[in-house]
Amino acid sequence: MERTEVLVAGGGISGLAAAWWLARSGVPVTVWESDARAGGKIASTQRDGYLMERAACMLLNFRPEVSALLRQAGLEPAKAARTRDAQSQRYLLQGGRLRPVPMRIGALVASPLWSLRGKLRLLAEPLVFSRAPDGESVSAFVTRRLGREMLDKAMEPFVAGTLAADADRTCAAAALPRLAELERRYGSLAAGVLVHRVLRRRTASRTETFSFRGGMATLVDALAASPGVGLRTGHRVVEVAPDDGGWRVTASAPQGTRTLRASQLILATPAPAAAALLGGIDSELAALLRGIDYAPLALVHAGLARESVGHPLDGTGFLAPRGESAVLTGNLWMSALFPDRAPAGKVLLSSYLGGARAPQVADWDDARIADEALRTLRPLLDLRGDPELLRIDRHAQALPLYHGAYAARMQAVEARLRDHAGLHLEANYRGGVSVRDRLLRGHAVAERILAARPSPSAARPRPTASPCPARSY
Repeated sequence: MERTEVLVAGGGISGLAAAWWLARSGVPVTVWESDARAGGKIASTQRDGYLMERAACMLLNFRPEVSALLRQAGLEPAKAARTRDAQSQRYLLQGGRLRPVPMRIGALVASPLWSLRGKLRLLAEPLVFSRAPDGESVSAFVTRRLGREMLDKAMEPFVAGTLAADADRTCAAAALPRLAELERRYGSLAAGVLVHRVLRRRTASRTETFSFRGGMATLVDALAASPGVGLRTGHRVVEVAPDDGGWRVTASAPQGTRTLRASQLILATPAPAAAALLGGIDSELAALLRGIDYAPLALVHAGLARESVGHPLDGTGFLAPRGESAVLTGNLWMSALFPDRAPAGKVLLSSYLGGARAPQVADWDDARIADEALRTLRPLLDLRGDPELLRIDRHAQALPLYHGAYAARMQAVEARLRDHAGLHLEANYRGGVSVRDRLLRGHAVAERILAARPSPSAARPRPTASPCPARSY
């Protein structure tokens, strides 16, 4: 039987990140991916001079571990920074119009986005002395600390637009961990932000938002091609079983069935796939994973001549609160964000429809999805004429929903894993859905595996991302 020290099942960003950190530390690692290509939902498509992203379109980073990975993987020269316009402005749909959202706290409080009552409630946040009960939702958390207006006009569209989730059902501790920690540590979000800003000047990395020349696929391609990452595509894992202190894993491969024994197994698959593989090993763990729901999502990419768009497109795009749009959650102005996303004299607009707000979108045909997106955009952006390019990307299971008592669910998953030495679950249903979160979680699982190796600690290689300060909030 073939053997490897670490087998990663799933070649999306979570699996590739873990494999890269391990390979960088000299650990033999094999990656089995069921698809014909690595990267999972992250994919970049070029057509007629337009560069479109199938899922994640940028990376917001403030962590030194991620900076170290990019530097050591040779990706620093490939980074594409946001344009100056995209750094200066964001919009929110309110009253059928796009209104700018100030990025500075003083301007935010003075903005006409908020009523006088809403502004006073926001300023009163330091005087709120209540604490979060277990399992508190995002809606309850934000309303308790900042008021209902802040929820309806800011946080609800943020949760719907970036997480495809329902703020009324989303676990605040799981979806907004930094805000929840600010309250836990300082009793106030405002006080926590102030302390954080003072400390950050001395310890934390600067925050930067960027993509890559050639799109986000540049990142996954670089990780997959790194020395020591033994990627095998077309390998769909069909069975896992404990085997003499390790794990026996069988896959359906292009040349037939293949079985491999691994000392450490990382399941970097969606929760339903992991549940199916673990059902015969731990029914309780499998049930916990089966209880995780996913949101469907459709992306509509529209390419137009610049003169066909009356709006200045002087920002990143806009988010849409549920009271303003029942189906469309947001729109990104990709050609304003990054200069290489559209040909000269053209613009690229990417709309997001569905999520937990409108799961019925999964049943619509492409024509209806495109019509809904354009119907919403025409008056807001003063669109004239039809797009010269239209592309629709569908995801039946776009993002895991951190709904219900999600933090408690993840604690129960962690407890069950203690009974299965050498088994690790790393996918975006644990620890955050952003690309930054997935790279960080890859580093963390690599650290755990390195710590468990039988070789003397003095000779044990480590992922080279230090110094790693405590998480910044």
